[in-house]
Amino acid sequence: MDFKNEVVELIASQVDLPKEKINALIERPKNEKMGDYAFPAFTLAKVLRKNPAQIATDIAANISSDDFSSIKSVGPYVNFAIDHEKLISATLADVLTKQNHYGDQKLGEGNVPIDMSSPNIAKPMSMGHLRSTVIGNSIAKTMQKVGYTPIKINYLGDYGTQFGKLIAAYKHWGNEEDVKKDPIMNLFHYYVRFHKEAETNPELDNEGREWFKKLEDGDPEAVKLWKWFREVSLEDFKRIYKELGVTFDSYNGEAFFNDKMQPVIDELKDKGLLHESRGAQVVDMGKDENPAIIVKSDGTSIYLTRDLAAAEWRMKEYNFVKMLYVVGNEQAQHFVELKTVLKKMGYDWSDEIHHIPFGLITQGGKKLSTRKGNVVFLDQVLKDAVSLAKKQIQEKNPDLADQDQVAHDVGVGAVVFHDLKNDRLDNFDFDLEEVVRFEGDTGPYVQYTNARAQSVLRKAAKMGVKPAQDGFNLDDEWAFAVAKDLADFPRIIARASDKFEPSIIAKYSLNLAKKFNKYYANVRILDQDDQIASRLALVEATSIVLTEALRLLGVNAPEEM
Repeated sequence: MDFKNEVVELIASQVDLPKEKINALIERPKNEKMGDYAFPAFTLAKVLRKNPAQIATDIAANISSDDFSSIKSVGPYVNFAIDHEKLISATLADVLTKQNHYGDQKLGEGNVPIDMSSPNIAKPMSMGHLRSTVIGNSIAKTMQKVGYTPIKINYLGDYGTQFGKLIAAYKHWGNEEDVKKDPIMNLFHYYVRFHKEAETNPELDNEGREWFKKLEDGDPEAVKLWKWFREVSLEDFKRIYKELGVTFDSYNGEAFFNDKMQPVIDELKDKGLLHESRGAQVVDMGKDENPAIIVKSDGTSIYLTRDLAAAEWRMKEYNFVKMLYVVGNEQAQHFVELKTVLKKMGYDWSDEIHHIPFGLITQGGKKLSTRKGNVVFLDQVLKDAVSLAKKQIQEKNPDLADQDQVAHDVGVGAVVFHDLKNDRLDNFDFDLEEVVRFEGDTGPYVQYTNARAQSVLRKAAKMGVKPAQDGFNLDDEWAFAVAKDLADFPRIIARASDKFEPSIIAKYSLNLAKKFNKYYANVRILDQDDQIASRLALVEATSIVLTEALRLLGVNAPEEM
């Protein structure tokens, strides 16, 4: 039952405003004792030439509904209080009927490629790669929930000048035997050493550029080394993605578009958009804006050239309705250039390209940097998180079966949840001890709440009592607080998909967990009276929604902890 829609209909019967406008004006009172929905009458004051409080009084006097326990004016607002028993019954029936499909919606359809994660080959995945990976993964799940077909693309950083530098570094200090023993870490150390030594020996940078030019020209040695570096890197990345429970539909990296750039350059020339500036080939961005470089003065391509080729190819391949780039906030200008150039080329579908920016993870307030070697490896963080989770599980529940799997779900889930509970654009400091706590605003707290709900259902089953499927008869304030949150889940999903913002779902799951724990503390759920089956229905519905909310974040929900 959509109570908000009923409020819209009731108000629309009294005022001359479009329903969309009424819907946008409706608020939720900050004090729940004032009601569940409020319509502000300020907008009508000028038109009706009346005091807003008088308008609210007139509206309230002329409407009524059995679905609301009260409809009254409070100052300039018309406040609606939902009938507790009706909301609880309607919501429980909806959740228990639809199960994990509760909240599914048809807000759109069609392919949505999501460019995400995209680590550079020959470098270990760091905490810096976590955000793009888990934000993109959650957005993909949420877009699917509302009707779209997400296509997760790992646009590997497997091309560019840095690979010339890596080849130069390997030629100076590397050997095959060391790389075979520990490919990623040794290649990483060569890369870091290259940058340190290049500070006092600028000739190294020239060598790096020369090797990249050789790679672009198809030099056999350069190509062989590059392929080897890519192969061992991808193997390591896939191992970490498995830990995170993230899969991809495509690993087409930058190199895949190497032979697709020249047609784009030719197209720009044919359309009269390309001209020379200081030896480089550029496209004008407009008055007072720097031009977009397409081909550098030394004849090599840059990220933008490849991204233009990639965008065109993806449109032909996927015929997308939206395309999302989950890339750090510092790349904002790059995506302005990408969209502007595509628009100048006559591609109106560029309007459906969205940059999904995010802030930085810091440690001890300091930015993490691969180049300077100041890096926290994601692999190690996940291992440490699982270890911390296992230690706490052993203290709380030493007899728990399958401790290793639960510790994995809790430890990895804690790291993912912590990232996603933060507003996407915010920077945040990472402290593992805080992240893997079972109390507070953490993933383990939400998982533990779900496990608690499952424990209640197991005890009830031993008593021979099952959750009711209809005929619910709850109206207490604790049950109403939980059911009201459950009823809000579809709206939360719609908002998260519209804003491309997983934190909306993470914060919702924390609030629902807190409401349920208050219910658990204040109500004797397993008392054998005429309401026990209805109370168990509320417990089951809460577990269904918490599990689904966590799934949309890419977090598992163990049934025991």
